[in-house]
Amino acid sequence: MAHVFVETERLKLREWCHEDRAAFAAMNADADVMRYFPHVQSREESDASVDRCIWRIQQDGFGFWATEFKKNSQFIGFIGIQRAAEYLPFAPAIEIGWRLDKSFWGEGLAPEGAKACLAFAFDDLDVKEVIAMTTKHNAPSRRVMDKIAMTYDPHGDFDHPMVPEASPIRPHVLYRVRPS
Repeated sequence: MAHVFVETERLKLREWCHEDRAAFAAMNADADVMRYFPHVQSREESDASVDRCIWRIQQDGFGFWATEFKKNSQFIGFIGIQRAAEYLPFAPAIEIGWRLDKSFWGEGLAPEGAKACLAFAFDDLDVKEVIAMTTKHNAPSRRVMDKIAMTYDPHGDFDHPMVPEASPIRPHVLYRVRPS
């Protein structure tokens, strides 16, 4: 039984299981899911992403948690918070993020899970601020950021150093939220 870190009405945000890897790899190989990333991921790249998530959770006690739909215990992607990579211009910071299987888009699950993650960050970890970032054109994620009461910080816009210079997804926006 996987340890559950955060629970909402419809979701369990929990530790990763071996069984999550195939579903996550299928998501990461889907061009629609990955349209705001530099490329779709191979199975090996996807498994390495899971390994990084597991490592961060073990190190910090939080991270991008595997997320399951309570109704049927189906893995649907990840939602969580993690320490932002040191090479990002706003680091050190706590970052919130999500990636869901497209069959679950439009149901309000990302904002539901993200709000619970913010509560965890502010109440349990006593974090003073959480940031989110995405490519400038990622309207769906920006809508989630708006729904969870994050504020766009135009002074924080940056070119993501891990995205190729010529890529249209290199320009990124920064959102912030503090406890209310």
